[in-house]
Amino acid sequence: MNLANKLTMFRVVLVPFFLAAMSIPQIPMRFLWALVIFILASLTDMFDGKVARKYNMVTNFGKFLDPLADKVLVAAALICFVELDWTRAWIVAVIMMREFTVSGVRLAAVSSEKKAVIPANIWGKLKTAFTMIAIIAILFMHILADFGVICNLGETSAFAFPIAIISDVLMYITLALTVISGIKYIYDYREWIDPRK
Repeated sequence: MNLANKLTMFRVVLVPFFLAAMSIPQIPMRFLWALVIFILASLTDMFDGKVARKYNMVTNFGKFLDPLADKVLVAAALICFVELDWTRAWIVAVIMMREFTVSGVRLAAVSSEKKAVIPANIWGKLKTAFTMIAIIAILFMHILADFGVICNLGETSAFAFPIAIISDVLMYITLALTVISGIKYIYDYREWIDPRK
């Protein structure tokens, strides 16, 4: 396994640690740890592709695993957000539907006679990058709230800040990018799901 793929695998390995930090209240400063882990995982997403292209390490395994690792990381974060009531379940449900659909197209392509491995397109990469930024921003706001630096509108214990409103805006933009990228992906690779074939 080359370095680029090891970075991608490391991103997957970090997911259980992220989930533990988000889900176990007994962990001191758990959201801060979750943020550090998520940022580290996001950085591997940025570097694995650059390493693969620069050192000619692009493989079919990497093309398949990289977007899958992104989906696992983002899904873990968004499901935790729903559990903590930081975002709406229907938004996450639509995002997950898009991810399952795109994964289905990829599976159909790789299972075909051509054994095609479909890489992520520019819309997919934009969606992933913005989603990760949104998750980091939402986590950061809640960390500041936990430390008493800010509080949500309507509370008076600290500097009032529209945490819920900003979180909603970030998630709606994420949702829009997710739907657009999903439609574009299905249209571009519709040959793999053509019922006449």
